[in-house]
Amino acid sequence: MPSSPLSPKILKGGIVLLDPHTSAVQKIIPLQYNPESISRSLTPKRLANGEQTDALRLTGPPEETYTLDIDLDATDFLEAKDEQAISDGLQSALSILETIIYPKSSDMISNNNLANSGSLEIIPIEGPLILFIWSKNRAMPVQFSTFSVIEEAFDVNLNPIRAKISLAMKVMTVDDMGFDHKGGSLYLAYHQQKEQLASKYKSGSLGALGINEI
Repeated sequence: MPSSPLSPKILKGGIVLLDPHTSAVQKIIPLQYNPESISRSLTPKRLANGEQTDALRLTGPPEETYTLDIDLDATDFLEAKDEQAISDGLQSALSILETIIYPKSSDMISNNNLANSGSLEIIPIEGPLILFIWSKNRAMPVQFSTFSVIEEAFDVNLNPIRAKISLAMKVMTVDDMGFDHKGGSLYLAYHQQKEQLASKYKSGSLGALGINEI
């Protein structure tokens, strides 16, 4: 059934990959379906074994994690005779997400050649700067913590055609990347957006809590 022309346009969440040095956009990966729920947790950073006078002090932004399930389904593409879906099912969609946490094979080969040539210092391979976008109010640099896949159905060539990804992400802060890094500035914008939204909250009254004064 076609949607009503009066229906609001629903934005998609997604992942954007940036070059960590130039900030150039490498890939934009919209989610096929927005997840029905997202779980978030925040753990405050406080002084360990601090004095009583330090009880309220915060040492930095909290450790924040996002957990969500991503559903993928090639059925509609197969019905539309999409050549890529017919050839590979969901392989390309799964691979673009999985390879975010793979070092590039070309970099691995290069580092191996350096090791074989006797190089004393080999720098670990750097991945892209990952942004998780969930509306204009929430665009944050993240690092994948866990990534698990359940493939639920397959075509005749054993390509997955339905899959679910369980993804946990850690929000990367200025404590992780510094203030001068592009990721640090993106985190600050995310942090400041929270403060701006919090400033719009209309405070309640003590009477609503059943007390007159503190």
